[in-house]
Amino acid sequence: MQWCRHLLGLGLAVAVVEGLLIRGGRTYGSNRGERTLPLPGDGIVPSPDVVTDHAVTIASPVDAVWPWLVQLGWGRGGWYTARWVDRLLFPANGPSSWRVVPHLQHLEVGDFVPDGPPETKCGFIVEALEPERTLVLHSTSHLPLAWRRTARARLDWSWAFVLRPCADDRMTRLHFRSRWVASPWWVTVASRLLVVPADLLMARDMLRGVAVRAERLAHSEDRSV
Repeated sequence: MQWCRHLLGLGLAVAVVEGLLIRGGRTYGSNRGERTLPLPGDGIVPSPDVVTDHAVTIASPVDAVWPWLVQLGWGRGGWYTARWVDRLLFPANGPSSWRVVPHLQHLEVGDFVPDGPPETKCGFIVEALEPERTLVLHSTSHLPLAWRRTARARLDWSWAFVLRPCADDRMTRLHFRSRWVASPWWVTVASRLLVVPADLLMARDMLRGVAVRAERLAHSEDRSV
């Protein structure tokens, strides 16, 4: 019977972590209306295990925010997180760009956006793109390459970035939502206990990083600098 008590204790601990940390970590900066709003790309992962909604209001117009989203990616503009966040979570990431890079401003549906060195074959496919409004990315490659080759595990992940002008058109609301489903069960558990907190840390820093860059761009005389 002792093993039953241990199992019950483990279950309660997981429930506490899920309730206090993980669920709260899914909604940073977003409001109830945004979390219930249908977004482009929701149908890519129709029955997700986890959904996150993060948002921020940026003191700049949409056209100063969009260039940073278009150049997202490893070896491109980066993910706009601080270096300590990169070093902690993604050591292979280089510093994020502080300027709009002209040759990275062209992105189309079907393009590949890398999220790691070429040998990892990890990244996103652009599923939808509406300039200055929506960018939807999709990945089935965010697991070790050996696991993918042997079908040992699966992670299907969509990531939508949506821009909305505020009532004051000098302000923009940036909202991004991730939806993912994983298998087998141990990948699902790991995604809840490990990926969601890591996602919160990265998302908060990424929102701030985009906001600072967009606000600086909006106030600069030369938007290519």
